[in-house]
Amino acid sequence: MAEPAVPDMTHDAGVGVSIIMPCLNEAPWLATCIQNAQEALDLLRSRLALSGEIIIADNGSTDGSQQVAESLGVRVVPVTARGYGAALIGGAMAARGRYLVMGDADGSYDFTDCIDMVSRLRAGADLCMGSRFHGSIEPGAMPWKNRYIGNPILTGILNLFFKAGVSDAHCGIRALTRECFHDLRLTGRGMEFASEMIIKAALKGHRIDEVPATLRCDLRDRPPHLRPWRDGWRHLRYLLMLSPSSVFGIPAAVTAVASLGILFYATYVLLAGYSGASVVGNYWVILAGAMLGTSHVTGLLAGATQLYGMREGYRRPGPITGWLSRWVTLETMLFTGLGSILAGLAILGGVVAYWSSSSYGPMANVLPAVAGTSLIVIGVQNALGGFLLAILSGNEAEFLQAPAAPIPQVQPQGQDAQEQKLARAS
Repeated sequence: MAEPAVPDMTHDAGVGVSIIMPCLNEAPWLATCIQNAQEALDLLRSRLALSGEIIIADNGSTDGSQQVAESLGVRVVPVTARGYGAALIGGAMAARGRYLVMGDADGSYDFTDCIDMVSRLRAGADLCMGSRFHGSIEPGAMPWKNRYIGNPILTGILNLFFKAGVSDAHCGIRALTRECFHDLRLTGRGMEFASEMIIKAALKGHRIDEVPATLRCDLRDRPPHLRPWRDGWRHLRYLLMLSPSSVFGIPAAVTAVASLGILFYATYVLLAGYSGASVVGNYWVILAGAMLGTSHVTGLLAGATQLYGMREGYRRPGPITGWLSRWVTLETMLFTGLGSILAGLAILGGVVAYWSSSSYGPMANVLPAVAGTSLIVIGVQNALGGFLLAILSGNEAEFLQAPAAPIPQVQPQGQDAQEQKLARAS
């Protein structure tokens, strides 16, 4: 988690917009970026009657970037936690403006594009993204693998999973309201911060707008901090981590349907007394049993991650969750788990009885044994999974219900209050 390096400051009614730039050794071109940001503030003042400030969120520069910024009258906020996201979070926590604009300090973005972004925020948007694909990209400003492979694929996956409806999820200039920033509770330290902001805004139902943005060739005389393959993987894994239905739910459903189909067919063959060769033999039955146990534990993981997202506040319970909350509790999961274990033991008991009556000879069909052991495994998983869900919900047995309001703290009075003050002081 990216802890801010500065305390959260109270909103200053006199500051309308805070332009925040993450900075790590950007001294040679930082003055140009600051002048561009000051031009944007002048336009905001003349067109929207909004005053502003510029914040350099310094991530440990050793080339004098801090002195360059301070010489131009810009506030420098030191952020000790390393990373692109950590710097932006630290800068935003220190910002005094009602609207927060974030842009890179390498000259690749035109901060005057934020005029339209702030206008969208004033019109009711919570987050406004820039779109380089709807704007303009200078020749050579974006590597071909980013433009035609990385960005389209990652943006497409993000829209598929989270219905964000954006065309450029990784544009380096964006704006959001102060209230939206604090509501999102962003934690991403690295480049995945860009995806995290959109994902959580979409999950929490914030209004996301998009305006064209210009991408220029950056001013750096060294390679950028961005590493396409490494940071692309970091974005992709973050998309998967915040989409439990894709990582757990869909695989659980597919394996459950496949395993139950095999087992039901094998059961039909067994009960029908079919004596010929069957396409579903013992090996398929064993595979189906393993798949069934896997699908059940994967489904429990899907529920656990969904519950975690709800408790963290970036997922909202849906109608199915509300219906399930009346029936699914720790006790019901324990009882159904116990029932599954007893049913499995009963089937295995029948297998042992049949085996003993057959003079302990080899059994031609393993379906009953697989069914019994699978029920026992599922029962144990269900009981233990119930405790896992209860722990994730804050040690509440009714884990799908809305969390209870916190117990108000009664302020001590008189002698007790004095004793507690002395205890804290000591």
